[in-house]
Amino acid sequence: MITKEKVLQTLKEMPDQFSIDDLMDKLILINKIEIGIDQVSKGETFSSEEAKKMIKEWSK
Repeated sequence: MITKEKVLQTLKEMPDQFSIDDLMDKLILINKIEIGIDQVSKGETFSSEEAKKMIKEWSK
């Protein structure tokens, strides 16, 4: 989950004029990064080998 502080920081870093789409894209990216960092801290990751095995299974 993204914090209000992150949203405000992102908004301050934007140029004086921007589209809502540009802002939303940036906020979505930051949110996905935050989710990934949280998953790593919880150990919810896969090794490269595990991922390769999963892809092989899905490709059948």
